[in-house]
Amino acid sequence: MGKVLKEAGGDVQEAIDCTYYTAGEGRRLHGFTTKAEMPNKYAMCERQPVGICGLITPFNFPMAIPSWKLIPALVCGNTVVIKSGEDVPLSALNLFKACEEAGIPKGVVNLVNGHGAEVGAPLVGHEDIRLISFTGSTDTGRIIAEQCARNNKIVSLEMGGKNAIIVMDDADIDNAVEGSLWGAFGTSGQRCTASSRLVVHKKVYKKFVEKFVERVKKLRVGNGLEAKTDVGPVINQAAMDKILSYIEIGQKEDRATLACGGKRLTKGEYKNGYFIEPTVFTDVKAGMRIEQEEIFGPVTAIIPFSTLDEAIDIVNGVKYGLSSAIYTQDVNQAFYATQELYTGIVYVNSATIGAEVHLPFGGTKGTGNGHREAGTQVLDIFSEWKSIYVDYSGKLQKAQIDEVEI
Repeated sequence: MGKVLKEAGGDVQEAIDCTYYTAGEGRRLHGFTTKAEMPNKYAMCERQPVGICGLITPFNFPMAIPSWKLIPALVCGNTVVIKSGEDVPLSALNLFKACEEAGIPKGVVNLVNGHGAEVGAPLVGHEDIRLISFTGSTDTGRIIAEQCARNNKIVSLEMGGKNAIIVMDDADIDNAVEGSLWGAFGTSGQRCTASSRLVVHKKVYKKFVEKFVERVKKLRVGNGLEAKTDVGPVINQAAMDKILSYIEIGQKEDRATLACGGKRLTKGEYKNGYFIEPTVFTDVKAGMRIEQEEIFGPVTAIIPFSTLDEAIDIVNGVKYGLSSAIYTQDVNQAFYATQELYTGIVYVNSATIGAEVHLPFGGTKGTGNGHREAGTQVLDIFSEWKSIYVDYSGKLQKAQIDEVEI
């Protein structure tokens, strides 16, 4: 997909980490026991498999995201059909082959490739599929949720984001700049957790912008296979056209300033790829389209603020709620922000990217439908609860009806 080498290695390592972690959870698929209401009666509950799971994954993490879905589904005792991102079929194939080499029986893991309309829609609509787990755009996720509701399927959605970093006036500016660079332009901004908004205190706004824009201009755009490359291409023509259209929108919106970037690179080594300059808009106001809508590319918007509550309102003032961050040296401000930011993930003194496999991953509002991937919480997606009652009294007991001596 054009990801730079170090990031590609991280993608694979995350799949390895997920597999090791989730395999351990196979020994801890705990239910619980409890006292029953009636005497001489035993009560407990346990997890049971869902059945056949349809897993629909995107292009941007072609090894990590399939592993987040595949491994927990298998550990919970399900069979799966994976529909990989159509632009990155070989990564999923490699994961599929790894399953074969590990000895997973034939027919347990199944791989299909193709575009959403041709493959994804039939998968969602197939009567034998009990569960759909989808990662992708909010618009597509809404369509999937509607179809699953009609057929009473279980559905887990992980969708878009419009994530923001708050930079307070007491922040370590150099550290905040480093984090913002990584958050905004890692994976060419093609992350649902990308730092596409930088909300900076007015007292340090000028200093931050100068340092940040200077560093952005030095980022090396190029072939992801070259070690010196910082930012690779975007995935395809449609993505490039969308990103460039948002850059044009940003230039036309009231008082936003294009501080750097903004163009497609076409000459020399760039002529055969979808390369876009890392792009920064400054003096952006809350409510502008480039501040509200997911661009999913190497574009970030810097927004000034005066108080922490104002910054929190800006961060929360979008339809998404995946990831947020704050840079500050004040522990009181940090904990207040973690409480008030309405996102599924909050970072302190770090970018909005970098989730770890043993914590729940997912978001609020338009980002998802309440489920969480990763961590032990993912087991609740791929298993269903079964309550078990064992009456060894030798007679009929009617719970809530028979009188019981306490």
